[in-house]
Amino acid sequence: MLSTTGFPSIEDILKKSIPKDGSTSAAPAAPVGKKKPLTAAERDAPEIKFAEKMAEIRLKELEEGAEVNARRQGLSYINLKGFPINPDALRLVPEERAEAMHAVCFLFTGKELRIGAVNPGDPKVQELAKELKDKTAANTSTYLISEESFRQGFKLYASLPKIHEVNYNVEISAADLEKYQQQIGNVHDLAEIINKVNITDLTTLVLAASVKMNSSDIHIEAEEKDIIIRYRVDGILEQVATIEKTKWPQIIARVKLLSGLKLNIVDRPQDGRITIVLGGEKVEVRVSTLPTAFGESVVMRVLKSTATSLKFDDLGIRGKAGADLKREIERPNGMIITTGPTGSGKSTTLYAILNTLNAPGVKIITLEDPVEYKLQGIAQSQIDHSKNYTFALGLRSILRQDPDIVMVGEIRDLETAEISTQAALTGHLVISTIHTNSAAGAIPRFLSMGVKPFLLAPALNAVIGQRLIRRLHDCKKPITLEGEDLEKVKKAIADLSPASGVTLDLSKVQFYGPGGCEKCHNSGYKGRIGIYEIFTMSKEIEAVILSGAVSEYQMQEIAVKQGMVTMLQDGILKASDGITSIEAVIEAAG
Repeated sequence: MLSTTGFPSIEDILKKSIPKDGSTSAAPAAPVGKKKPLTAAERDAPEIKFAEKMAEIRLKELEEGAEVNARRQGLSYINLKGFPINPDALRLVPEERAEAMHAVCFLFTGKELRIGAVNPGDPKVQELAKELKDKTAANTSTYLISEESFRQGFKLYASLPKIHEVNYNVEISAADLEKYQQQIGNVHDLAEIINKVNITDLTTLVLAASVKMNSSDIHIEAEEKDIIIRYRVDGILEQVATIEKTKWPQIIARVKLLSGLKLNIVDRPQDGRITIVLGGEKVEVRVSTLPTAFGESVVMRVLKSTATSLKFDDLGIRGKAGADLKREIERPNGMIITTGPTGSGKSTTLYAILNTLNAPGVKIITLEDPVEYKLQGIAQSQIDHSKNYTFALGLRSILRQDPDIVMVGEIRDLETAEISTQAALTGHLVISTIHTNSAAGAIPRFLSMGVKPFLLAPALNAVIGQRLIRRLHDCKKPITLEGEDLEKVKKAIADLSPASGVTLDLSKVQFYGPGGCEKCHNSGYKGRIGIYEIFTMSKEIEAVILSGAVSEYQMQEIAVKQGMVTMLQDGILKASDGITSIEAVIEAAG
C-alpha cells in the first residue's frame, strides 16, 4: 500500500519483518537505481519522518540478521556502510556482473582480495572468487553481506570515471589537449572555461592547462563559500579559477578515483598517483589530499619527464664551482650532499648527476620517498613507512646489492647518516640531500645528528647549497639599479673571494627587469634556473670538522676564503648576464 505522497506506507515497512531463521533473503531487494528525491514538504510530513525512522530500524535489524545468518553458516560477515572501498578493487568486477550476482569486490591490496556477496554460496559467486584468485594470485576470501551493504558498495560504480584507461593511466588525447590549449589564451580565459565544463572535462582541462602553463603544482582547495584552483608557476602560486562550492563532492570524488584513493576516507591524509598519457608521452602526477575545515585540500605535483634527461652541464653551475663539482662526482667513493628547502631543485640536481654517471658498467641504486621520475638503467626503490621500510633499513639492504653509486633521497636521522658515511668510506659514491639553509650549514647539521667527526671528515667530498630563481622572459626591459638593491649588489660583489677567479665591474653591466606579454602571462618571467654555492673538502675544513666544534658562520667563512661563490653572488652574476633580475635574486637568496 502507498501513502498519499506516493512513498511506502508505515504498514509496508512494518510488514517486512525479519524471518525467524535470521536470514535476509526473505526481504526483497530494493532496486539499485536512483529514487525520485523528496520535496521539502514531503520530507517534513509526519508519516514520512516516521517511515524513515522505521526504515532505519529495519536496516539495523537486517544487518543483525545477516550477521546471525553468517555465523550459522560459518561464514565471515562485514558491513560495508562507511567501508573505504578502493576503486582498484571495484574495477575487478564489471558493474553488470556485480549487479547480476549481488556481489562486489571491496578490498584488493595486491596480496589480499575480498568479495562481499548477499549469497556467498551461489555457484556464480564461487566461480567469480576462483577466477579473481587465478587472475591476481591474491589470497581471496568471500564475505556475507546484507542487501543494504551491497547497495552501499554498488553505488560507487556510478562515480568511477568513464574515461579511456591504459593500465589505469589517464589518457588525454592529442585532440582534447589541443582543443583546450587553443581555448586558453590567458588565466582569464581558463577561469571562464572551467566554470562552463562538466566535471569529467574539468579534470582534463585543469591538467591540460597545467601542462600548457608549465606549472609544477595544482592546488584545489575547498573554502567556506567556494572552491579555489591555483597553479604554482615558476615557484609563484597564482589563482586561476573559482568554482561553486556545490561541485566539490563531484570534483573530489573524480580526483580520488583517478588517483586510486579511497572515496570514503575524508578525515585523514591520502597519497595517490595519476599517469597522464599525452600523445604517447607520460607525465606523472603525484596527488596528496589533506582534511581541512571546509573539505579536503588537494595538491597535485606535476612531474615532467624532462628532468630525467637533464645533464650536469645544463644545471647552470659555472666557473670554478662547476669544475670542482665535476671532479668530485667522478671520484669512485665519498659523499656529495645537496642542501636547501623543499622546492629548491635538489632532486633535479641529483637526477642530473645520476644521468652523468649512468653507464652500462656502473651499478646505480636509489632509495626515494617517493620515486618521482623513472630512470632507465637505474634500480629505484621506494621506502614505505607503513611497512617499516625506512631510509636506514633500505640503505642496509641496498649495500648488499653490490652498487657502485647509491642515491639516498634524504638524510634525516643519525642511523641513515651513519650508514651513508660508512658506505662512502667503503668504496661507494653516495649522493643525498639534507635540509639546511646553506651549504655551510650541512656539516654542523651532520655533527648535531651525532655523526662522528673522524668518520664525516674523510667521507665528505662536496656540499651544494641551492635555490631556484625565476628566469626573465624575452620581453625583459633594461633597468637602472638604485637605492637598497644597488647597495646589496655592491656589498655582495665586494665580498667575492679572490680565490674564486670571478670579477664583476658594475659600471659596465646592464641589468634587466621583467616586462610582460601574453606569452609569459604578463609576469615577465618564464622558467627557472638554479643559483648555487659549492665547496669541496680541504685540509682546513677537515681540521675544523675533526675539532668537533664548528658553526655555520665559521664554515661559510672558510669556504668563501677558499673560493666559494655564494648563492646571492651567483644570482647577481646570472642577473648581470641578463638571465634573471636582481629582484628575483634577492627574493630567493636574500
